[in-house]
Amino acid sequence: MTKENQTPLLGKPAKVCVIFPTRGRAAVLAHVVDFVDMQTVKPELIIVSCVSDEDVAGLARRPGLLVIQGAPGSTVQRNHAFDHVPADIDVVIILDDDFLMHPTWIAEVVKAFDADPSIACVTGTVVADGIHGPGYSVEEGRAILARTRDVPPHMNITSTGGPYGCNMAFRARSIAGLRFDERLVLYGWQEDRDFGGQIWNRGDRVVRINTALGVHLGVKRGRVSGRKLGYSQVINPLYLVSKKTMPMRDALDHVMRNVASNVLKSFAPEPWIDRRGRLGGNLIGLWDFVRGRLTPERAARL
Repeated sequence: MTKENQTPLLGKPAKVCVIFPTRGRAAVLAHVVDFVDMQTVKPELIIVSCVSDEDVAGLARRPGLLVIQGAPGSTVQRNHAFDHVPADIDVVIILDDDFLMHPTWIAEVVKAFDADPSIACVTGTVVADGIHGPGYSVEEGRAILARTRDVPPHMNITSTGGPYGCNMAFRARSIAGLRFDERLVLYGWQEDRDFGGQIWNRGDRVVRINTALGVHLGVKRGRVSGRKLGYSQVINPLYLVSKKTMPMRDALDHVMRNVASNVLKSFAPEPWIDRRGRLGGNLIGLWDFVRGRLTPERAARL
């Protein structure tokens, strides 16, 4: 994706590429890709960035879909996919492998890019997010979307500090040369905010719109251990402060809210969350921070 080869969206149909980083969720991913087929604006290409054949099942034989394999980790897999985006693509969309799009999701994102040439990143509106609970099945997510057929008649475009990683769209020419930080290992944790911060630092806009609707299933299978994630909850935001991709106030808010939640809920943890593991990781991260060690990659070794 070189900046010279990109063209504005205005005046011609946008060429769209959809990327799915995935690992260990082949059955869910197959259904998620079906929702891409329902879009009113069809992508030129779907890229599935995975680790092994087991991650994609029969999808490798699907027309219009490219399967690439490489090292695990959300940042690494997204960057690997970037390397395979055709040069003439206008919009690059990155979705979680458990995100179900409303049929007009891509169309609404393209409208937002056409509305303002300074917009480099668009994130949509999640009408239901299973990440905050035990998660939704594909059938539950499908039912929620079926009840959410009406898109708001007027698009509201709101500037935001960073996109929500489960549903992100980028103007390709605006992110030329940018990469997700591979020091943010495994699940990544705030890698979306870091990428948005890189865009802000270039002087472009990162926005949220109310008309690109979807459901994040919040599938728990394939997630990292509580200890590893707990470490990332502390170290990653503070590391982003050092990179100037997150304000200190926002980082401290993230850290304090997560640590407080893990402390309070560790006495009666939810069955689907390893609160005590997360709290242990929080404490290791805080100790590293006190010692001046901002090492997000350490999460992989815990």
